[in-house]
Amino acid sequence: QVQLVESGGGLVQPGGSLKLSCAASGFTFRSAVMSWYRQAPGKARELVATGTSASGSTKYADSVKGRFTISRDNVKNTVYLQMNSLKSEDTAVYYCNAKTVWYDYWGQGTQVTVSS
Repeated sequence: QVQLVESGGGLVQPGGSLKLSCAASGFTFRSAVMSWYRQAPGKARELVATGTSASGSTKYADSVKGRFTISRDNVKNTVYLQMNSLKSEDTAVYYCNAKTVWYDYWGQGTQVTVSS
């Protein structure tokens, strides 16, 4: 059974940090492009960060560039999103995504709330 389980979300003050984790199982993790998306209330889901491998290329949305870092561990089958200097506009449900030409899997999401 394919599973993507996000964790690490919660409430954090502006300027604070959180590290999200996504534990993957049920598919060939190392073959997948792993990404983090987020969706705020009333808004479309947007791509936050993508990483092709633990040492591969990464890309980020302009809104998070310089603040967020995506990384992945192909042994632990886990992808991470380190979020620093958080802003209120980062508040959203964050989703883990695994994609190849053959499949496209999503986690259930983890809530990140940035508020004082």
